[in-house]
Amino acid sequence: MASLTQEQRVTKSHIAIMRSKEFCMFAGVLSVGKVIFTEDIPTACTNGRDVMYNPKFIETLSDRELNFVVLHEALHKVFQHMSLWRKLWKEHPMLANMSADYVVNYTIHEADQCNSIISIPSSALFDEKYKGMTTKQVFDLLKKDMDKDDNGQGKGEGHDSHDWEGAEGMSDEEVKETAKQIDQALRQGEIIRGKMQGNKNRSIDQLLEPKVNWREQLREFVNATCKNKDKTSWKRPHKRFLGQDIYMPSLIGETVGKIVVGIDTSGSIGDKELNEFLSEVVGICDDVSPESIELIYWDYDVAGHETYNIGDYAGLASTTKPAGGGGTRVACLNQYLKDKMIKPEATIILTDGYVEDDWGGAWDSPTLWAITSKHLTSPHGKSIHLETE
Repeated sequence: MASLTQEQRVTKSHIAIMRSKEFCMFAGVLSVGKVIFTEDIPTACTNGRDVMYNPKFIETLSDRELNFVVLHEALHKVFQHMSLWRKLWKEHPMLANMSADYVVNYTIHEADQCNSIISIPSSALFDEKYKGMTTKQVFDLLKKDMDKDDNGQGKGEGHDSHDWEGAEGMSDEEVKETAKQIDQALRQGEIIRGKMQGNKNRSIDQLLEPKVNWREQLREFVNATCKNKDKTSWKRPHKRFLGQDIYMPSLIGETVGKIVVGIDTSGSIGDKELNEFLSEVVGICDDVSPESIELIYWDYDVAGHETYNIGDYAGLASTTKPAGGGGTRVACLNQYLKDKMIKPEATIILTDGYVEDDWGGAWDSPTLWAITSKHLTSPHGKSIHLETE
């Protein structure tokens, strides 16, 4: 029998994965995007949608090692590493590559600890100590270790490359559509897993948890905090009805003061999430009409402070100028409010959640934490988990 081409071997690997109880839930993910064979890359990589393989690299792998590599690229897509963690790549490309690989490789190992259909290549990055960690947590640990290393050399970047540039070239619509396709594929994969009595995967279960409507929670918090609006005024008609040529009085209150919006500029929050969040805050504050919005950007220290008054809110999201990019210390925001004697009606903090263990200490005002990492919760105030569509 003639030997299989490397392209045929990849197809065979896809079939083996789809039929396995360990990884059958990824059957649909393997069909998202294109599979490209090219010698323009050293090994294998993905831009978060399409997967590329170097046939010469594939030729060096056993069948079970190839299964591992195929799954490795698929899980980069599942975790949306190339889009969610672009900021880490821009901060330190090598550590971003390594941290994403450690997370992916442990997930594969955890699903097939007996090596039934996979074998971890010797070049792959794997360490038990990163069990259950997120990419950002691994990144921070690697960075800390590197800072202690005088020569600044890492442990190597693993067996594959990462097409961050290709991912950056994708439009927001393409990224959104890819994320939608992957989510649908995972949910279909769960049906397949159930029928095949396949193994459950803890990481995938977390991805498929029902998403809470953070917008509703945000509105509920602001409206509840500013509940003292108990008078009406015709001087400022309620904007919600103006489009229908209906003039209704808006609610006013003598005790509605400032609202602080503190933005973490050190984490994984991208422009899309920031703009979406600010637009929602603006809409709410336009209804509530606080005295002002104090928009404060912080990382290790306060990096920027902008004040918006009634009438200025509509242009906030388009005119604001985010600042920062250093370490992370949310206590700097808490102390800044005290030093400047800013006493807000409410404080809303947008962060990835990787802050001090005490989350900046006790806060003097009702505090809402809008957190992009859904497994982290602040002990102070209320936490919601930001899920963009």
